[in-house]
Amino acid sequence: MAAARRLFAREGLTVSMAAVAREAGVGKATLSRRFATRDVLVNAVFADRMDAYARAAAQALADEDPWRGFTGYIHAICAMQAADRGFADVLTMTFPAAKALEERRTEAFNDALELIARAKATGHLREDFTDRDLPILLMANAGVINATGDAAPDTWRRLTAHLLRSYATPGAPLPPLPDAPTTTALYRAMIQLGRPGGDRAGEGR
Repeated sequence: MAAARRLFAREGLTVSMAAVAREAGVGKATLSRRFATRDVLVNAVFADRMDAYARAAAQALADEDPWRGFTGYIHAICAMQAADRGFADVLTMTFPAAKALEERRTEAFNDALELIARAKATGHLREDFTDRDLPILLMANAGVINATGDAAPDTWRRLTAHLLRSYATPGAPLPPLPDAPTTTALYRAMIQLGRPGGDRAGEGR
């Protein structure tokens, strides 16, 4: 599990089971005996992060200001993605065989639905924002995280702020807009993304 956690965090969920076995110093058969399928391994590795994901939604609901709770929730889950490339992928995929993980996802989603309704009731969240916009946001954030890597690691913050501002109605309190990454940082990210496979494993190390 420690080996899988390291590889997933660094390279995302494209890592093969064979690579996990090599990282752990065991054979594929040994890995398969412990984790029969990829979904089982993902469920084990990311259980604590899905717990944190579900807690973030519950904590946002507890905020006495629904709009602040909504914006804080979006920032929190985007930060979780930025901290772990594997988890960035997990939040944009489904794993039918990982039942515990999917149950926590459903729990968080149901809380998010209530959070959206409350934020709309304040008049600060646009009426045309829907629950489908959440996975779109997470997909966009995961894409920026994977594209910028260590070259421009805070780019996701600016994306998130821009998106939250686009969801706000006129007159709603707006989150601050972080500075854009430098031209040099973006250029480095584009160079790294253009490498065969877009592989940035170990960059900056």
